[in-house]
Amino acid sequence: MMYQEEIAAYVPRNQQEQGDKEMMLTYLRMFPDSILTRDNQIAHMTSSGFVVNHDASKVLMVHHNLYRAWAWTGGHADGESDLLEVALREAREETGVTYIRPLSSNMVSLDILPVWGHMKRGKWVPAHQHLNVTYLLVADETDPLCHREGENDGVAWLPAQGLLEHTNEWQMDTIYTKLLQRARELL
Repeated sequence: MMYQEEIAAYVPRNQQEQGDKEMMLTYLRMFPDSILTRDNQIAHMTSSGFVVNHDASKVLMVHHNLYRAWAWTGGHADGESDLLEVALREAREETGVTYIRPLSSNMVSLDILPVWGHMKRGKWVPAHQHLNVTYLLVADETDPLCHREGENDGVAWLPAQGLLEHTNEWQMDTIYTKLLQRARELL
C-alpha cells in the first residue's frame, strides 16, 4: 500500500489525530510532487520509530543535539515512499542497534510536529511542519548501542515507568504516552 493510502486508511483514535490526518491529506493534495522531500519548506513527510524492548518496560531513546532532549528515533523521508523502511533505517542509524523489527507494519500514530527555524550544518532552516507517521518497533536491549556523531550525543534504554521525567519536551508528552500505551496493547 502506498503511504498516501496508508494515511487515508488510518483510523484516528482521538481528536488530535483526526485533525492532523485531515491536514496531512490536505498537504498531500497540495504538494504531491514535493511532500517527501525537504525541498518543500512548508511541510514534508517524516517517519519515527518508537522503539521498546520485549515487554515495553524500556524505551530506546537518543539524546538529540538540536533539541537537547531525549527523543524517539526518526527522520526525513528524503524521497523514500516506504515510511516503515524510513523509521527502521533511522532507528538503526541513530542507535547502532542492527536488529530492530516492527511490532506491526501499520502506522500507529499521525502527528504534525512544528519545527522552529534553526541552524543546521551552517545553514538556516526555516520554520516548517513535519508530517510525521510513527511505527512501533522492538529491539533487544542487550544489543550494543552507538550514538550518531553530529546528530545525537547519547543513546540509552530509558525506563518506561516515569519516561516523561527523562524527556524535557512538554509538547511530546502526550505523544510518548499514547505510543507507550499502544506498544503495550500490541505486546
